[in-house]
Amino acid sequence: MRGGSFSLRPRDPFFTASRRYVERTAVLETDFTTDSGSVRLLDLMPIDDGARALRPMREVLRAVEGMVGTVEIEVRFDLQPDYARRRLRPRQRGRLGWTYAWGNEVLVVRSDIALRLEGDALVGTVTLDAGERRYLSLAYTKGDPAVLPPLGAHAEERIVDTIHWWREWAGRCRYSGPYREQVVRSVVTLKLLTYALSGAIVAAPTTSLPEAIGKGRNWDYRYCWLRDAGLTTQALLALGYRDEALSFLGWMLHATRLSWPELQVMYDVFGRTRLDESELVHLAGYGSSRPVRIGNDAYRQRQLDIYGEVVSAAHAALAGNGRLDTESARMLAGLGDVVCRQWRESDASIWEVRGPLRHYTFSKVMCWAALDGLLKLHRDGALVLPPAKVEAFGRERAAIAQTIERRGFNAALGSYASVLDGDKVDASLLLMACIGYKEADDPRMRATYDRIHQRLGRNGLLYRYERFDGIDGVEGAFGICGFWAIDNLAKRGELDAAERRFRQMLAHANDLGLYAEEIDVASGAALGNFPQAFTHVGLINAAVAIERARA
Repeated sequence: MRGGSFSLRPRDPFFTASRRYVERTAVLETDFTTDSGSVRLLDLMPIDDGARALRPMREVLRAVEGMVGTVEIEVRFDLQPDYARRRLRPRQRGRLGWTYAWGNEVLVVRSDIALRLEGDALVGTVTLDAGERRYLSLAYTKGDPAVLPPLGAHAEERIVDTIHWWREWAGRCRYSGPYREQVVRSVVTLKLLTYALSGAIVAAPTTSLPEAIGKGRNWDYRYCWLRDAGLTTQALLALGYRDEALSFLGWMLHATRLSWPELQVMYDVFGRTRLDESELVHLAGYGSSRPVRIGNDAYRQRQLDIYGEVVSAAHAALAGNGRLDTESARMLAGLGDVVCRQWRESDASIWEVRGPLRHYTFSKVMCWAALDGLLKLHRDGALVLPPAKVEAFGRERAAIAQTIERRGFNAALGSYASVLDGDKVDASLLLMACIGYKEADDPRMRATYDRIHQRLGRNGLLYRYERFDGIDGVEGAFGICGFWAIDNLAKRGELDAAERRFRQMLAHANDLGLYAEEIDVASGAALGNFPQAFTHVGLINAAVAIERARA
């Protein structure tokens, strides 16, 4: 396989497999069944709290156990680092396992299954009877001393510790409604997408999984989008994960210092701002969907909605909980100054449309939200604005609202439009009710909801906009947009309709309860990068909205 692999499966090709997460954890459990018996495989990344033992910072641990009868298992590990641009042969270290080294990076493979070199790959076989267990460990180190993880009882201890840690963490979720299983799975997924050392949450852990099979809609999503900030913070706080929400906010306020007072669309987990895009022409891509991209040139765009997202995240995290420190308060106030200067300019929108800049209605709405949030933080005492700024922010907030109502609402269309003075709709306009710009039952919001469903709805799903981006291929329905519609219904008090649509959206998860960015409207197949944080954020917020409406 071009790009490398780490497979473990029965040698009998006629096996069946079923999988699930161990309840309330991120530990994956897979059962393989053959004519001669069955085995169970556990896959996990051990949690290391650093308190009791020296362990690898990054380890993939696999444990396979015979359950019934006898099954012969084959293992194949083929490392191709640097996106398959580098070929390495491992070095055998006796009982210490096998090592790969390049630059300042070391990868250690250890197993109590005997491995041998076949070409550049490590391969091995073992026959397991019921009750027999074997372990494989893959530990990666960059720039630090490599730690060799012990197997046997020590590996079992790491498994037990990790299951306990996840269950304790998931048990803190304070949502207790009928969709708790799906909500917990979503918040566990957000935790998995969080860089532990900074609190940054990546949009997805993958690159170039196509939004349209065989076409060019393939992007690198392994970055942190400010676009997601407000809704993500809202979801974490609603479930009781205040520490995670504050860590995310802290990362944002730290990372944006490099570009302050203006914000960049995205940053990497370290806060770096140069994310230059390139194509890996030697890779065919998923389903022959070229190009395969690394980096994302959308970081160069002007995207005005992100100011509202960052301020909304700060307001949600700090509501009723004291004051910002002086530096953070200065930074947030500076964002308001940028909004006052730039809200009349065109931008690339929440969807990062590549092509001519336009005056997107939702971008204006989020500029309004930025100033509204800063004034609320001032009112609540979380930051202190001088009287001149209070007056300026209030004046510009009113001017933005006037522009949205006068030019963003198309009377002939009977709806808010995608762009000022335009005649197309955009599903992001559903967020006007979610962020508090309009009440969900406001006549204009109801009319917009209806028009969006008329023009963008297919099989109970929603496309994000009427196609105009000029990129080859027709993308799928956008997962989070379906959840925004549910949020609107819940806020209108239409609980039966909200729950009916919510259950319909739940049916589009994969067998593990995970969502990609998009959904094929005909087949229900996942499209785009996977799993997608934004979709899971939408699920959480919709479930919480339903529960609040019920209460």
